Amino acid sequence: MRIDFHSFVILALAVTMTSGATYQRSSQLAGQSFLDAFEFQAISDPTNGRVTYVNESTAKADKLVSVANNKLTLRADYTTKLSSSDPGRKSFRIMSNSQYETHVAIFDIAHMPQGCGTWPAIWLGWFFVSVPLRLTSEVGENWPNGGEIDIVEGVNDQTPNTCSLHTSSNCTMPSSRSMSGIVSGTNCDAYATGNAGCGVHINDDKSYGPQFNSNGGGWYAIEKRSTYIKIFFWERTSGSVPSDIKSPGSSINTSHWGTPAAYFPDTYCDISTHFGAQNIIINLTFCGDWAGSVYSESGCPSTCVDYVNNNPSAFENAYFEFKSLNIYK
Repeated sequence: MRIDFHSFVILALAVTMTSGATYQRSSQLAGQSFLDAFEFQAISDPTNGRVTYVNESTAKADKLVSVANNKLTLRADYTTKLSSSDPGRKSFRIMSNSQYETHVAIFDIAHMPQGCGTWPAIWLGWFFVSVPLRLTSEVGENWPNGGEIDIVEGVNDQTPNTCSLHTSSNCTMPSSRSMSGIVSGTNCDAYATGNAGCGVHINDDKSYGPQFNSNGGGWYAIEKRSTYIKIFFWERTSGSVPSDIKSPGSSINTSHWGTPAAYFPDTYCDISTHFGAQNIIINLTFCGDWAGSVYSESGCPSTCVDYVNNNPSAFENAYFEFKSLNIYK
């Protein structure tokens, strides 16, 4: 069969694009294996929250972590009333044992923390590895030079979910790009934006908080490459969830996933130099730099710290429940 030069180039490009979106599974985590892939960080909260991050033994003793029916649950204390002199409300911050560069991660989430004063997050961050980093380091020692990627983040039950990047200087995003989300900022430089970074609001109120939970949760996925970062979201009840999201197998092809909820291309940002190998962080804090600063605007009662101190039962639903985490490289 005769193939002219132009046809060959087009074919080669098509093959390159297809193979670039194909990944092989490196980790299949659920229940206990999910928990084993992470370590608790009993550190001071770098975002100044009304929180006490506990170690794993305390989390188990206080029933802040549990595994049942092959699901992992991470929660805050919801039984203890605090005085103003007490440490903050007990909660969790866990970090993955592994770091990831080019990869895809699929989070199947049945429930996320909700309540006034809450600030839950699932994010990726670069951490300079020093001993004993995982127990003592508050943030990456070179932050934000290694980059931060927020997949799930919000405060005070305010929808929708916000995805964002936080970087060093000289990283911006186009105001118009191929995604379903809504731009909330284009300058990713953490110091130039008061750490707001370059954000995208997911165009779906069921992407966060009580509406996410009442709909049975859903799936978040991130695809991180040297030329772009994409974040996807599907509601639990959506009819357009890809088959390899619903039932993750040994390999995936992200070219079948459609338009991402948030898209961060390398048009005006060198992704490869602004982002190092990333750890996955999952945490829940209260009040602090964001949830506390906008608390009065959120329709929540009292002040943030007083509410968190005096209303433990309000945080009975302040928990993550993960069905699985599948990671591909």
